[in-house]
Amino acid sequence: MRDSLKTGFSFGLTSGIITTLGLMVGLHSGTHSKLAVIGGVLTVAIADAFSDALGIHVSEESENKHTPNQIWASTVSTFFAKFVFGSTFLIPVVLFELSTAVIVSAIWGLSVLCIFSYVIARGQRVAPWKIVAEHLTIALVVIALTHYLGHWISSIFG
Repeated sequence: MRDSLKTGFSFGLTSGIITTLGLMVGLHSGTHSKLAVIGGVLTVAIADAFSDALGIHVSEESENKHTPNQIWASTVSTFFAKFVFGSTFLIPVVLFELSTAVIVSAIWGLSVLCIFSYVIARGQRVAPWKIVAEHLTIALVVIALTHYLGHWISSIFG
């Protein structure tokens, strides 16, 4: 059961951070609308949390290695981790001007990702810098791509 909770939490946290940051950055660069960013974050926090939880559920079922309780533990922990971590990105958007909020959110999300990656590396007894660098690089690529995608969409359809 403990591994199932860890699987769901790890997936939900990572997906919640990267998906929400990518969405925020893309919407900000494409619309510069606080309303669009808030709506996007709430949509991801709910719809994508359910979607990812179902994805983990089906994936765990397909392996035929887990009990129903383990499958549901992964499902529920994925949903709650993604929902909770994704929702935390609303706080800077509500408190700050949008450009500042996006920067604060990026710092927050990347910090949590780095800390969690460090914990994973220590648990695996591998050099933390390798795991942290790998996960941080992927997150930064997503942020950069969605930033430029938002600009491109704005220039084509704006």
